[in-house]
Formats: sequence, C-alpha cells, structure tokens
Amino acid sequence: QGQLLAKSWSSLFEGQSGAALRGPIYSFNGRNILTDALWPRRLAWHGSTPRGGHARRWDCQGWRSSGGAEGMAAALGEGRLLAGHRHNCSTP
Repeated sequence: QGQLLAKSWSSLFEGQSGAALRGPIYSFNGRNILTDALWPRRLAWHGSTPRGGHARRWDCQGWRSSGGAEGMAAALGEGRLLAGHRHNCSTP
C-alpha cells in the first residue's frame, strides 16, 4: 500500500543524477520527512558521485565529531537522489 519511488533499483541511479523521487518519504517511526519539523534539513546522505560511484573523499566514513569532514548528501526536495552537494558530516 505504499507509493512507488522508482520503477527499479537501477532506475534510481540512471540518467541525470538518478530518478526523480515522487510522493512522501517516511521515517521508520512513520513521520513524513518531507513535511515533519523534526527533519529540518531533509537530506539523503549517500557519499556517492552523481553517477552512483563511491565519492571517496566525501562519504563521512572516517568522520569524528571533532572533525570538519564533509560528505555528499542530496536535498530530498530537489527530487534527485544523487544530485548531491557537500555538507559538513556534523550536520544533523
């Protein structure tokens, strides 16, 4: 009874920065992260290049709270899963 986000797994990563996301996206506790105030940034952290490869320098893998590392994340409101920009890994 959910809404279709993409036609297939591979379609999430095809084309210009991946599939256009449609419909609401819910957290594990049932909150709509696109409208709920608990999610002010609405970012999907992925650490990937626009073509789906591993962005080694921008994946937050070695992040520590005292560091200034950056990782790739996409703003969910833009509708493109891999259309990322660098954000500080400490960003909630």
